[in-house]
This record gives sequence, C-alpha cells and structure tokens, in this order.
Amino acid sequence: MITSVIGRIFLNAYNAREHTCYDAKRFFIEKYYPLFFDAEKYMQWVQNSPFVQMKKGQKVETLSSEERHGKLRELICKIQDGARDASVAIGYSASDDKGYATTSGQVTNLNLEVSQDDVYLSWIGSSLGIGVQGGFCILFSNPQILLSIYDGWSLYRKALNNNQKLKGNQITSWNGKWLAHRYDGYTYDSEYPMADFEPFVKGADASMSVSVQSWTKILINIALSVPEQNLMGYVYSYGQTNTTIGFIPFILSQIRCPIDLYIKFFGMNGRRDAEDLYGTAFGFDKACQAGVIGIKALEPKGLRDYIEKGKLPKYNDNEEQTIKYHTYQIWIMAMLNNQDLWMSAEEFARLLQVYSQSSTNAKTDKSNKVKALLSSSNKRDFIKNLTDIVPDISERTKVMETAKKVNDMPTDNVPYFLTLIRFHYAANTNK
Repeated sequence: MITSVIGRIFLNAYNAREHTCYDAKRFFIEKYYPLFFDAEKYMQWVQNSPFVQMKKGQKVETLSSEERHGKLRELICKIQDGARDASVAIGYSASDDKGYATTSGQVTNLNLEVSQDDVYLSWIGSSLGIGVQGGFCILFSNPQILLSIYDGWSLYRKALNNNQKLKGNQITSWNGKWLAHRYDGYTYDSEYPMADFEPFVKGADASMSVSVQSWTKILINIALSVPEQNLMGYVYSYGQTNTTIGFIPFILSQIRCPIDLYIKFFGMNGRRDAEDLYGTAFGFDKACQAGVIGIKALEPKGLRDYIEKGKLPKYNDNEEQTIKYHTYQIWIMAMLNNQDLWMSAEEFARLLQVYSQSSTNAKTDKSNKVKALLSSSNKRDFIKNLTDIVPDISERTKVMETAKKVNDMPTDNVPYFLTLIRFHYAANTNK
C-alpha cells in the first residue's frame, strides 16, 4: 500500500543521511512514537487506533506516560497477532470482510501479504502527507521532500509542547505549511528555521491551529527547490470517510515556468504577490480532474473572461491590479510556450494603437474597427475583422505577418494570443 511504500522510501533515505540502520519497528518505537503520541497532545489522530480508543474517563490530555505506553504496547500486540485493518495499518482497508466501509482505502481482492514492517511503515508514511487547501493531502516519493518534511516534525512537537492553546492532530497541515516555508528561498534560514514563519491562526475561542497552505504555494516552492522535471503524487483524504483521487503527475517544469517568465519580463518586484494568484481559477480537486497538474492547473482567477469574452483590460496606477495583469500575461505566455509571441503581440498592439489614433475630425471609425478586432476571440472573427483594417493601415506587411501567424496557429492557442494582444494594447493606451 502507498503509505507503506512512502514509509520505506523515507526510512531508507533517513538511514542513508544519518548513517543509521533503523528497521521500521525500532524507528517507530524510538523516533516516531515519542514525537507523535508520547505527550499531552498528539500530532496525528488515527481513527479507531489504540491511541484514540479511551477507557471511561480517559482523555488524551490527561493520560499518564504509563497509560500512553500501554496503548503503544496494545498496538504492538495487535500487529504481532496479525491485525491489518485500517486502525492498525494506516491507509489500508477497514475491518469489514469486503472493505466497503467508508474508512477503507486501496481495497483489493488479491491475497497480498502485509508484513509487520509494512504496518509500521504505513504509520510513518501516512504522517508524511502534505495537507493542502481543500482537505486533501499529497504523498510524494521523492526522498529529498520526505526528509524535509521529517525535519519539521520536531518543530511541530516543540510548538505543541510550548503553546497550551495550540490544537494537536494537524500533522499534514503542518507538513504543507512547513514545506512551503522550508523551500522558500527568501525567508528560510537553516540556523533559525522558525524565523519569519507564521503557521498558526487564532480561532474565535482564542484557540490556535495550523493554517492550511495553498497547494500552489507548496508546489511552486517545491518546483523551485527540487531539480526533477516531474513528480508522481498520490492525492487522498483520510478521515471518517476516506477519499482517493489517485496518482497524479506533477509537471514541475511547467509549474516553475511562469515564475521564471515573470522574473524575465517584469523582474523580481511583485513576483511573490504573483505566486498567490496562480491556481485560483478552481480548486485543487477540480485541477486534479484533468489527470495532471501543470501550467493549465495554475490558471489565475478572473482571466477566463478576457480569453472567452474578448474583454479589454482597463489599466490604472493600482499596483495590485498591475501585478494581477502581469500574472495573467505570464500565464498566457506559459500556455503558448513561445516567448517570441510576446514581441509579436506587443508589436501588433502598437500598430493598432497608431492606426486607432490616426482618425481625423473627431471620427471614431478607425477606433471602432480596432475595438471590433480586439473583441475577437477566435481565428475566424479575427481574420474577418482584420480585413476592415488592412486597406487603411500603413505597415500592412507586418499586419499580414501577424494574420499569418494567427491563421497557422493551433486553434486552441488563438484565444490566448489574442488576449495577449489585448493586454498589450490596453497597457500601451494607458501610457
């Protein structure tokens, strides 16, 4: 099962880094259990497990050390006796015969042998899930990422021990928040790992909890820190009801592309604000429905009207709006995957502006023709509206070159290119 696989990958990486030789059970008892369960607050709530099955009058926060160790011994005995249901092996099927329970995961009718090592590894692997907004978690098999997540566990334990108002059982939310911070090239300091890190939010009852990080922030920082071009992630949600989206490819090269383009075309100023806009057009589960997380999943909210309805942007001196429009343009550039089209769109927009301003005697006929052209959202309308302009425009050859580019362009790319022209035209008009 995937939790056991991830747990094994992590343990191998941990032993290699630390020059140790832990097996799964010894790591669980000596390293994992003290962090997660041997304290007044748990780091993870495992449904129906011995750690959460309380006798009458018992509460997690009032358990003695001996009582907590008793629950550990109970778990060890269950594993030795062959228990392999979801309360003992995390992410496995529930204890009903057919695995139909809502808490089941990865049910199969194959008679697979699940070793004791696999069970202990499932606990470790499940705790390496990266919680994202929307209630889902991602499991990556990349050793670098897994070790980075592990490095944040002790900090979460310290925070729980030092803050009575901080809620426990939020390890996956912590993992997501921590990983985004750990891979932040601006704020993270290895000597002071908690500096400039604000993972907690206050509730109405004065309690505190770990805020859930946006999936785009996590993935962008991973893409900028991990050299791989692609990662395979397992997307799921474990709780009273288990939900499995499945294995999703994450195209890191596409995810880092708009950030690199933003810096190239607009510099570093505003880049951090731009990151918060990517991937806001729809939720994470909706993005996963495409079967892959890449540049398309990073579409910013609000851009669709400009693409589909031919809406003309209205620029002003507002910095927030400027960053948003820059983000729109860069995402379109990444979708087109052709930086030369930036210059083509900018040059064509300039020609249209000159043409529009050449009307005399307060006539608006040329300006209206340009507006009609800019409202085009497909190849046919663009060519049709362009025929009304070509006879009167001075630089006819350059205009015809653009017309040829649009005509030869894949149909799906045309709305993006035309939107890019509209943004350049609006920006030029505002100057």
